[in-house]
Amino acid sequence: MAEIDHDQVWKEFSEAVNMTPSELEKWLKTEESKDSGTGVGHDSGERIVAIKHKKKADLTDDDYAHMQKVVGYVHRHLAQGGPDEKKDKDDSTWRYSLMNWGHDPLK
Repeated sequence: MAEIDHDQVWKEFSEAVNMTPSELEKWLKTEESKDSGTGVGHDSGERIVAIKHKKKADLTDDDYAHMQKVVGYVHRHLAQGGPDEKKDKDDSTWRYSLMNWGHDPLK
């Protein structure tokens, strides 16, 4: 198995996750969050909050592996693009799914 470059993963994760822990916690409590797709994204959001509350020195290899997963998901989902009109993006499943993974595309 290839060695994970922790500094690179940290940088990419910090760029991909543009919601603060408090924003993400608040979002995860909404019905829109719970209704947008499977529990995987919602569970990931809870894990992201836990990771963001840790000091970088306290992150485990498992945390870094999840951070890589988050970066990959956000990049793939953004590449798919969302609705063309901004008004359609505001309340779209596309946006809600990304927000469960810590990224608000309207920020």
